Amino acid sequence: MKRASSRLLHFQFQKLSSKSSISACSITHFSSIPSIDEQNNHPHSSTHLKPCPKTQSLLFSRKPNHFLETPSQNLSTLVDPREPSSQLPSRQRKIKERSQLVDEFEAAKTSDEMIKAFEQMEHILDENELGLACLKIGLKLDQEGEYPEKVIDYANKCLKILDGNDDNDDDGLSLPLAMNLQLLGSACYSLNRFSESLGYLNRANRILVKLGETVGDGFEIKHVLHAVHLNLANTKNAMGRREDAIGNLKKCLEIKEMTLKDDSRELGNAYRDMAEAYVAILNFKEALPYCMKAMEIHKVDLGNNSVEVAHDRRLLGVIYTGLEEHVKALEQNQLSQKVLKNWGLSSDLLRAEIDAANMQIALGKFDEAINTLKSVVLQTDKESEDRAMIFISMAKALCNQEKFPEAKRCLQMSCGILDKKEKSNPLEVSEAYMEISMQYETMNEFEAAISLLKKAQNMLEKIPNEQHSVGSASARIGWLLLLTGKVQESIPYLEDAIERLKENFGSKHFGVGYVYNNLGAAYLELDRPQSAAQVFALSKDIMDTSLGPNHVDSIEACQNLSKAYSAMGSYALAINFQEKAIDGWRGHGPSVSDELKEAIRVLQELKVKACGGLNDKNLLPENQARRRSSRSSDSVN
Repeated sequence: MKRASSRLLHFQFQKLSSKSSISACSITHFSSIPSIDEQNNHPHSSTHLKPCPKTQSLLFSRKPNHFLETPSQNLSTLVDPREPSSQLPSRQRKIKERSQLVDEFEAAKTSDEMIKAFEQMEHILDENELGLACLKIGLKLDQEGEYPEKVIDYANKCLKILDGNDDNDDDGLSLPLAMNLQLLGSACYSLNRFSESLGYLNRANRILVKLGETVGDGFEIKHVLHAVHLNLANTKNAMGRREDAIGNLKKCLEIKEMTLKDDSRELGNAYRDMAEAYVAILNFKEALPYCMKAMEIHKVDLGNNSVEVAHDRRLLGVIYTGLEEHVKALEQNQLSQKVLKNWGLSSDLLRAEIDAANMQIALGKFDEAINTLKSVVLQTDKESEDRAMIFISMAKALCNQEKFPEAKRCLQMSCGILDKKEKSNPLEVSEAYMEISMQYETMNEFEAAISLLKKAQNMLEKIPNEQHSVGSASARIGWLLLLTGKVQESIPYLEDAIERLKENFGSKHFGVGYVYNNLGAAYLELDRPQSAAQVFALSKDIMDTSLGPNHVDSIEACQNLSKAYSAMGSYALAINFQEKAIDGWRGHGPSVSDELKEAIRVLQELKVKACGGLNDKNLLPENQARRRSSRSSDSVN
């Protein structure tokens, strides 16, 4: 799981008040929180809180409460550490033994050392001290990222104690409790227990918000709150709730904006993380300003020729490609390549060159793209995934030139490499299969396309945080089955796609609208016009909201709704929506003259049907009026 760094509170082993908080000196500066790029290097580890390296800071007080005679009494006045234990009174000897045990616990470098020290001193701890020690062990185990079951064991012990702590107020406003809940949420995520993770994390968030309202929204609370929201984002992404996760990532960014300097490199990374999150849900318009902010900060902090700026430019190229601004995309890619080449980052440079070839294809520069790819392929190993990606891009260029036999050979070579990589890298291979299926679809090789999509879907089903990709695969399988006349078989795939895509991208995402449109077409084919009208209406509403009512796809959705009402015999409604479609086409000018003529022809047919004369154009209302006028003129003459 993506990591966020925080610091463990400097525990005082005495009763904590309900308003207990983390000492500012026991928390690292916020810049210790790594960017999402760094976090992605540890995909299976959880967000964790680290102990503070403050010189000689101790987890425990050396004096249990019942030994304190006065508030100002210092432990050094009771025990001289140089004095042999045999010469000390019994009470002071116990205090020294306690001090040594606590030092051993504090000095532990690994979880095993910490657990061993804990077992030796467990008998001297009161209940509150026991809970805090369990929390620290749990945090250490979570930091190591190997034993989530053990983390849950210690965190549950802590939770039982802190939940029952009389010093917590009625609302349970305890920062250690919030930290422990965050720890439980992190461990449950590691075990794919996402619903449990959300429960713990949401409760931690509520406690932290209330603490902020009652004792002030200090740095300590913000720090832990960042970890909680990062965990929430990761968990929601894994559950397919990608739109919801954006909200939590925004909270993380807000905390960094309040905590970091405006020109901080970490803040620049946070803006880039936000841009990447929007790219993941295909919202390139929202991604653009965050990526621009990231690049401006990195330029000022690191210089125009830094690796960070190169990465920003590469992401900016992806965003411009998504916005279909391919010239700008290629420009950013070329600037990125120069820097990556200067720094000797061959792997990143290779991927950037493949990206450049794909941009050239988008611009219709097919020969240039093929030449680029022929040069790049020489830099790869015969069985590498990079080589497989190059063959896919080359096939795309060849498809556009209608050189189908050569394109098929490229795709076959790519599949030959990818087949051997399915177990070692299922995500990248499944994504490649989906891309290859699109090339087969372009060549009207629908069975091959469907077969690869189903193969990819089976692989993606096993990856919890790729359910949006499963939805995309379902949508495309459903569409291809519909296209090849397997209408009944297409419906379960389309319905499954709608549910998954709604969960991932939200109910108003244009992708959901497209799938509703295909489902409506399937219902029409099966002579279910009422069902078709319902889903076409949903499609139109989504298209109007996400793309605008004058977008080409919104106009086509309007026409589809007209078809459904026509099939139901509701000609008044059908005519109404067809007239709206015609108004929409007229707004696009001469470029859609064919679409406009066809829409007008359909409208005329609808008016004929509405008048009950399917074959007599003279029954059209305007023609009837013209004939009446002609007869009146004849009678006058």
